Amino acid sequence: MKTNNKNIINTFYGVIFVSIFALIAIFLGEMKFFKELGISPLIIGIILGIIYANSFKKRFNFFQRGINFSTKYILRLGIILYGFRLTFQNLVEVGFSGVFIAFCIVFFTFIFGYIIGIKVLRMDKELSILCSAGSSICGAAAVLATQSVLKNEAYKSAVAVSFVVIFGTVGMFLYPFMDKLGVFGFTNNEIGIFLGATLHEVAHVVGASNALGEIVSNSAIIEKMIRVIFLVPFLIGLSIFLIKSGFHNKKEKSKVVIPWFAIFFIVVVGFNSFEFLNKSTIETINFIDTFALTMAMSALGMETSFDKFRNTGMKPFYLSFILFIWLSVVGYFLVKYFF
Repeated sequence: MKTNNKNIINTFYGVIFVSIFALIAIFLGEMKFFKELGISPLIIGIILGIIYANSFKKRFNFFQRGINFSTKYILRLGIILYGFRLTFQNLVEVGFSGVFIAFCIVFFTFIFGYIIGIKVLRMDKELSILCSAGSSICGAAAVLATQSVLKNEAYKSAVAVSFVVIFGTVGMFLYPFMDKLGVFGFTNNEIGIFLGATLHEVAHVVGASNALGEIVSNSAIIEKMIRVIFLVPFLIGLSIFLIKSGFHNKKEKSKVVIPWFAIFFIVVVGFNSFEFLNKSTIETINFIDTFALTMAMSALGMETSFDKFRNTGMKPFYLSFILFIWLSVVGYFLVKYFF
């Protein structure tokens, strides 16, 4: 009994410890410097966590239970609450073409990335899946959600997030510059769809589209949110694939486990589509969600040492770069000929 009480207390203190990192990350994320670079609190959180992991972690082992709790349960809460950012009306706003483009980007990018990672680069399978999911859907949030299905080691998620964010940031600055030079030849709606379909993080889409005006921004954010909605069928499909292929344990081959948090995510999107809650309430929920995801990212960083980064080599970087080029080219032709 005393042991259980001690574990609960240690978990509580650990969660408080992680939440302090999240608060600092959110505070820094509100600063003009980070906002202009499109760096979200999630990314700042993982950086702070990595700094802690490689400097002070050995002195504070009693926080470990709370860190583990944050990477599992706080993460799932964050993914569920993410549904309050979306409505099914978003699908209607961009029409069938916008939904079709989002579908193609998500599923074909993931399949392409998985094949290149495994067959060509001979990468670790989990890293290939994480990098491909982050590039194809919604950056760090997709990597976190995929981790909860894969049950991979935390450092692999940190590696995937790092490289996905690098190329998303490059695209955030590069695409508006290219558009202003007339390289794409897109209308305002078309460049908005392109940005929403090809950039990794929601923050990247917001940063790039705001530089090109309100019409572009609206189209870009809606298209990005549709990609996020595809996170749920992706996770369910991935879960089925992992179990059928004996990825974790061949004895569980006949069991199909649907990630419960993905189902709740869709339920929340459906609830939000009825607009029962006022704008200020939604904004409060979105802040709580950002806080929860930032906690999860901070905890993820706390599980990541530089030694593990070095051990993965440059292959995750190469895959993320290849997927960045793939997204640019495929995204261009999809928008040009299907929107």
